[in-house]
Amino acid sequence: MTNAQIIAACRSNWEYRGIDDASVREMLDELSAHLEDAEAAGRTARDVVGPDVRTFAAAWARARAPFPRRLLRAASIGCFIAGWVLLMPFLTRWTTQLDVTAGNVAFWAVLGTVTVAWELRRGSLGLLRSWLLGICVALPAAILISRIAGDATLFTLPLWAPPLLLLPGLPYAVADVRARRNAAVEA
Repeated sequence: MTNAQIIAACRSNWEYRGIDDASVREMLDELSAHLEDAEAAGRTARDVVGPDVRTFAAAWARARAPFPRRLLRAASIGCFIAGWVLLMPFLTRWTTQLDVTAGNVAFWAVLGTVTVAWELRRGSLGLLRSWLLGICVALPAAILISRIAGDATLFTLPLWAPPLLLLPGLPYAVADVRARRNAAVEA
């Protein structure tokens, strides 16, 4: 992989993770200097970034973004996704109220917790793999809770609740879409 390809991959990763433009430029300048120094010393770019550029970029992004900020972003995006997921039954059943059971609560709580925890700990797996991992853990939990608690309705969710959950993650979702578009245009 050439230095330009490494820099482009890191830029794309950092922009996707929501790191501000000034920090991205500073990180790219520092990375460029490290790559040039390594080249001058006769080392390869792989000696600087390791075998996987994405892992390197993700680790640097996690070190750059403080934990509370990453937690806020992950929780906001989690609420955004939960809002869309909760909105779907309202739209498919064409109703204004949704009955929520203990199994439903257990499933979504475990799915959200596993997804957010994995994102904070390891970096992104991608939405599909992340949800697959979460479902593998959440489905047995939901079945177990349903067997223990039964199918009684805990509460009824009104139609206004899912759009309310969409609000905290909306700025992050818009920023992610813009970053992907900008990365696609530059590539």
